[in-house]
Amino acid sequence: MPILTKLLNNWTLPPERNFGWKMKSLDSAKTNFTIDRNGVFHLTIEHDIIAGVRPKMLLWWFQNIGGDMVYQGQTYPKYLVWHPKDHIHWSSSDQSANTKAGPGSTFRIVEAFDRNMNWLVDSTERVEKLDETGIRLVKKIGRIEVFSLQHYFLAAGNNTIYKSKMTIGTDRTLGKIFNHLIRPFLFTKEMANAWLKHNIEEVGNFEFFLPELYQKEVDRGAI
Repeated sequence: MPILTKLLNNWTLPPERNFGWKMKSLDSAKTNFTIDRNGVFHLTIEHDIIAGVRPKMLLWWFQNIGGDMVYQGQTYPKYLVWHPKDHIHWSSSDQSANTKAGPGSTFRIVEAFDRNMNWLVDSTERVEKLDETGIRLVKKIGRIEVFSLQHYFLAAGNNTIYKSKMTIGTDRTLGKIFNHLIRPFLFTKEMANAWLKHNIEEVGNFEFFLPELYQKEVDRGAI
């Protein structure tokens, strides 16, 4: 586990939620992981098409990712349904149940890739963009952006073409200090590779629960 995460870690994995899903495999998507000459990580994913899920559903999900939902007859935090193995905790600066997340919100995300606590992430990021074309999360140290995650949504009939791009590190002045001396304490190459598998799984999981959840919200007049 990266040293800083290990020192600050007081999380434990909740029990795995066994929903009977067969999650998508790494080879279902096109992935790429490169490290540029400045030491910046660049990770991209072209996901398998997300069947039965439209961009407006994804926008609603990220706006309303907090709180609970009923799935297979039991109540769970929505975030724990999204990835039933790896997800641990989600919270936001928008604590009101009547407040939708959007640009300016913060997302605190706690997850352990492949249920491996050596690959634990506990990070708070700011939502820079959120609409039907996608979501962008960023993390800054002072004014310097050291992390970004962009998900792109493109409608394809009743389905969505979904692409992801993660950048960790900075080309700014003194960037090499962060990239080579600080980032390894927070996010390693092994974690980057594990994230590719994790993200393919969680994006593919939308097919299992989001259309039904979204329709329930439509039926009760919440959308």
